[in-house]
Amino acid sequence: MLVTLKTLLDEAKEKFYAVGAFEFWSLDSVRAILEAAEELDMPVILQASAVELNYMGWKNVERAVGYTADKSAARVALHLDHSMEIKWVKLAIESGFTGVMIDASHHEYKENADITREVVSLAKPYGVSVESELGRMAGLEGAVSVEEAEAFQTDPDDAARFAAETGIDALAVAVGTVHGFYKTTPKINVARIKAISEKADIPLVLHGGSGTPDDKVRDAIQAGICKVNVCTEFMDAFKKAYQKSDKPSVAGLFKPGYLAGKEVIINKIKLFGNK
Repeated sequence: MLVTLKTLLDEAKEKFYAVGAFEFWSLDSVRAILEAAEELDMPVILQASAVELNYMGWKNVERAVGYTADKSAARVALHLDHSMEIKWVKLAIESGFTGVMIDASHHEYKENADITREVVSLAKPYGVSVESELGRMAGLEGAVSVEEAEAFQTDPDDAARFAAETGIDALAVAVGTVHGFYKTTPKINVARIKAISEKADIPLVLHGGSGTPDDKVRDAIQAGICKVNVCTEFMDAFKKAYQKSDKPSVAGLFKPGYLAGKEVIINKIKLFGNK
């Protein structure tokens, strides 16, 4: 059953758990996500950026997700991930997505807020939820000092003002995670998450959930994170299963990948939902 992103995240915020948001790129990746959610009786977010959506073809996305979500017993939000262009937001709304993310975090605060407000005004008449991002994640690994890293992270006062000025439903925060696998030991700023949550009464989103230590994820959720994005770890499970297979057949090659991906999703949903 398709529901809005806001519906799932408001419930998660109230009950101190997080909803897993998993990238999809094919029918078997969608199947792995939805079956895991059904088996655990937990909600889930199917999300994809323009990269995956263009690869699949937007009409194929509508058909695949629409069919499987209608058949699924799990509550599902269909979400556009990391859109930097409003044209993708418009297309997602037209295609039946129940949530969209506009990422204008590479701009200065005012331009980020202006672009985000424009997306909110486009989405809200259709009942579509909006996620935005404040702060920057890139380039915070390696020899960067803690002080330098924190300079890129989301400011709690700015977060509160941004949420109030834009009318967004969820805010992705920069608190020490990275996209992809970590090259160094991650330093997740749980204290900053808590400070943001206390000042901005809005569900918070943790991008870069692949490879983040379980204990840090649990701490982040208790501090206010309501949505955790996972892409690289999920894709990597498929890749490793494909590489191990010596059977060039549908069942021999593709089924192990789907099962490996499903196991990743099951473990993540349990972690995020305190199961």
